[in-house]
Amino acid sequence: MRINQISVTDLFGVFNHVIPLNLEDRITIIYGKNGVGKTKLLKLIYEICSSVCYETPSINFGQLTLSFDNNETLKVDGRKIEDSPEGHELFLDQISSIYSKINVRLIEDTRLLYSTANNRTQHYNRQSMLQTVSNYAQELAKNIQAKITEYGTLSQSLDRTFPARVVQQQAMPKLDDESLKNKLNNLEKRRSELIDYGLLIQDNNQDIKLQEDIDESTKKILAVYIEDAEKKLSLFDDIARKIDLLTRIINNKFNYKHMKINKNGGFNFATDGGKLLHPTKLSSGEQHELVLLYELLFKVEPNSLILIDEPELSLHVEWQVQFLKDLQEITKLSNIDVLIATHSPDIIHDRWDLTVELKGPGE
Repeated sequence: MRINQISVTDLFGVFNHVIPLNLEDRITIIYGKNGVGKTKLLKLIYEICSSVCYETPSINFGQLTLSFDNNETLKVDGRKIEDSPEGHELFLDQISSIYSKINVRLIEDTRLLYSTANNRTQHYNRQSMLQTVSNYAQELAKNIQAKITEYGTLSQSLDRTFPARVVQQQAMPKLDDESLKNKLNNLEKRRSELIDYGLLIQDNNQDIKLQEDIDESTKKILAVYIEDAEKKLSLFDDIARKIDLLTRIINNKFNYKHMKINKNGGFNFATDGGKLLHPTKLSSGEQHELVLLYELLFKVEPNSLILIDEPELSLHVEWQVQFLKDLQEITKLSNIDVLIATHSPDIIHDRWDLTVELKGPGE
């Protein structure tokens, strides 16, 4: 179930906003003058929808309405929350109801490094970002290792029963010589890709060399072998697609360096000259981009609504123009919806069809 429209009345006692979400493109952008409540609206949506919010919302509003694509509607009355303990109790019940229907995540990565309160705050936030980058690298390494362990367990199980299944096979589809060769070639290409992604290690086993004509007994053996190999490698499909997209986006954007993935360090970098570069040595803008991409690819549940506030603050203009194109690939792969608040026409670029303008009274 997905949210298809968000409405709020009397935001700060002033603003009424209606935001229809673009379910097909999965990206909606809100923009408007300073003071119309873009950032506060994202925070309100998160506070209402988040399971960690069990206190009265910090933002003054009249009513927030979430409409879903199955024609359900959930309404939260801000006035009743403040009026009585019973109103607050009702609010808690509404939160539980909403959270059981939709996952919402608020990404404010730009706020981590761009706080201007004082130098101490900036230093603290810098350290927080460095820690986040290190944590995500370690987390990816653990996820890769877990997937490799799963691959090993399945391999042992299939290898143990391989001889019996070759002898007992009856309903295996018959493959001609050309089909067998194509499938074997595809398996080798897939293994090579997984090695590049750090999911498999290079071994010394030679590729299977087939004669021009394959006898029936060999065909039977190869048919079972191919089926087993496809099952084993399919375990990596999801994480491999995410790693592929992460590395493609990063390597297209980051200058003078490239990303490599491995099971020990998660993600690492090397300069074009071959010198190893720890992720924490990236520029602050590069770290922001890395953290944002990692969260969108690896930290969100399918059909979640992701709220991104002013991504332009950590992106130079060239990256801003590319932002939506990258995000479109991510939303398709991660199966998520995204609501962005921005001031930047470069973020919007040529996709004004995805935008909703927030206006003040009488506009």
